[in-house]
Amino acid sequence: MTFTDLQLSPDLIAALAKQQITVPTSIQRAAVPVLLSGQDAYLHAETGTGKTLAYLLPAFMRIDSAQAATQIVIAAPTHELAIQIHRQACELAVNSGRPIRSVLLIGGTSTDRQIEKLKGKPHVVVGSPGRINELSERGKLKTAHVRTIVIDEADRLLHDESIDAIRKIVKSAPANRQLIFASATIESQTRETMTLLSPDAVMIEAGAAAVNNDIEHLYLICEERDKPDELRKLIHATQAERSIVFVHRNDVAERIASRLDHHKISVADLNAALNKVDRKQAMDGIRSGAIRVLVASDLAARGLDILGVSHVFNLDAPTLSKTYLHRVGRTGRAGVKGTAISLFTDAEARLVRRYEEELGIAMTQVRVREGRVIGA
Repeated sequence: MTFTDLQLSPDLIAALAKQQITVPTSIQRAAVPVLLSGQDAYLHAETGTGKTLAYLLPAFMRIDSAQAATQIVIAAPTHELAIQIHRQACELAVNSGRPIRSVLLIGGTSTDRQIEKLKGKPHVVVGSPGRINELSERGKLKTAHVRTIVIDEADRLLHDESIDAIRKIVKSAPANRQLIFASATIESQTRETMTLLSPDAVMIEAGAAAVNNDIEHLYLICEERDKPDELRKLIHATQAERSIVFVHRNDVAERIASRLDHHKISVADLNAALNKVDRKQAMDGIRSGAIRVLVASDLAARGLDILGVSHVFNLDAPTLSKTYLHRVGRTGRAGVKGTAISLFTDAEARLVRRYEEELGIAMTQVRVREGRVIGA
């Protein structure tokens, strides 16, 4: 199946070609026809399968660019994810030649400046639920002509502190608006909330395997105290060009980054405690190649889309299989091979069987000897 088969317009197909995207992914094949019809839907597919384009493409098809009004509102749980979606929307507009304007609304930046940008009546608004709702309630963001609302990373936004803002955003839009949810996972509470917001939403799922087949899964057994040294050896032995190291806590991220830096490895830590400037500097560094290793907690890294991540290292073992799925999904994207290496203690080694059984993967034990990764 091609994008032409999905009834996309030639200008959008040409825009995708400029990004070297010529074949739709499984979630795009399943979602685009449904979303073009205006149906509410929940896009459920593994990390890195193209869910952003799966909802952006049909949303762009529904925009009347001649109408100077906000027609798409996209809510995301983190600033980084909102920035990525905004960037993708801008790139799609430029490459297609469509006069579609997008504005980013997130906290930590000047509200007055965002209000000035809203005076230009952008067609697309992307941002955090809190800031979107704040500007909507102040009458600065006009939602009377909104046709599509997207709740990205819905399993995070449909409960806890974000749900009130999400409800208000949905309520502020016309009753006939389209409501789209997207996530790599779906919890029972998420499903219940989604049903309340959109009783008629259809579930669109794609990808039979929990983790895509382009990822090689390896693990190494060592003592807890030896993990930092084994990590350093693995980074050198694998010649990882661009990698993410996952830990549980922010203080551990800072400590591991410091140790790697001591050994002349270009590294930055992306923990939730960092301010916006530090986080942006870390992201710019890993994307440009100035930084080879990004150390992050699950919370700090959720929703990140970094092109060209060759390796994911689990320094702290994820106890849940779905957490392992989210972590390793940062590599092996867009048909490029990736490698995930987990460092386990003897007690944590029991997780291997759990991952294999629950995710349908095969894991291989390795060790580092004389600067090479070999079978254990």
